[in-house]
Amino acid sequence: MLQRRSFLAGAGAFAALAHTRAAFAAGPADSRFVLVLLRGALDSLHALPPHGDPDYRRLRPRLALSPDPALDLDGHFGLHPGLADLLPMYKAGELLIVPAAATRYRDRSHFDGQNMLENGSGKPYGASDGWLNRAIAGLDAGDRRLGLALVPAVPLILQGPARVGSWSDSGLPAADEDFLARMAMAYRDDPLFAAALREAVGGAKPAAGMSGMEGDGASPQLFVKASRAAADLLARPDGPRIAMLELQGWDTHFAQERRLAPLLSEVARGLVELKRGLGAAWPSTVVMVVTEFGRTAAENASGGTDHGTGSLALLAGGGIAGGRILGDWPGLSDKALLEGRDLRAVNAYESLFKAVLLGHLGLDRGFVEDRVFPSSAALSPMDGLLRRG
Repeated sequence: MLQRRSFLAGAGAFAALAHTRAAFAAGPADSRFVLVLLRGALDSLHALPPHGDPDYRRLRPRLALSPDPALDLDGHFGLHPGLADLLPMYKAGELLIVPAAATRYRDRSHFDGQNMLENGSGKPYGASDGWLNRAIAGLDAGDRRLGLALVPAVPLILQGPARVGSWSDSGLPAADEDFLARMAMAYRDDPLFAAALREAVGGAKPAAGMSGMEGDGASPQLFVKASRAAADLLARPDGPRIAMLELQGWDTHFAQERRLAPLLSEVARGLVELKRGLGAAWPSTVVMVVTEFGRTAAENASGGTDHGTGSLALLAGGGIAGGRILGDWPGLSDKALLEGRDLRAVNAYESLFKAVLLGHLGLDRGFVEDRVFPSSAALSPMDGLLRRG
């Protein structure tokens, strides 16, 4: 049951579709789609360690995970132990992982990368509304609100002509450690601010080496709460059918292992809560977890990684043909790396999104390529993603 939470009726009065000739899908039916955005750029080589790649340990002498404690999946890839709660889904064919995945964005700016991922135009700031909202507008729902944002403010990806609902918890998200570290560096010579910051983070001394930011990494677990709320609302016969959640804190320039472990555990718990709460609706659900880009293939001197390119996509749900790794793997040799530093993104997010919109939600391909993802006709929907179609 929802407690201390609010379900807001709408995100504003949006105009109807400007083009009345849009090809509508037959209706919302029973299919559910949940998109999870990990803001900050997830390091896929930590979440899905390619322990079978001969260059993996060369690039990460300290950060590399071996098959034990990494949870081996297929002899080449393993799961980070923080994602252990997802193993039963993987074995049941309800979890599928696409490595070396990203949008077509390559310039490594968080703001631009997230904007392009959300607007769907193929370039940063190429559209003022979001591709997921445009997709919802192509579903024939009458006056029903099919979309739901489980974040404090409706993000760009759900802004547009289709009316969407929103849910938010009463708590406020905590500032992530990279932000606190940058603040400590910027104001390290200001005694008044330094004292206030020390008090705020529990007495640690801001320092150039950022050792003063070594907190316990505890998460407010807002993502797990939002996942429970999403499951409760999407499971209702007259509830929404498409939801968007997000989790911040993935910009791990330092102390990556300590910081990612609880975040990965929170993602896993959230997906488990979605399955539990959706119940009978889980077989008709697809959940997709993405991020704006990946991180450098090699570790840095601070025990972290820097902005990169290729990351991964996690897909879960009864609608997924899971229990496997899908897509191409470029390898980690110097020749294979993009610009000699990044995991090359050879699997396009747009191909995954299109596969879900067409095969799971039933949208028309012409509508998707003209309205939802313009300029994406060269990217075919990925085959083998869904259990049906």
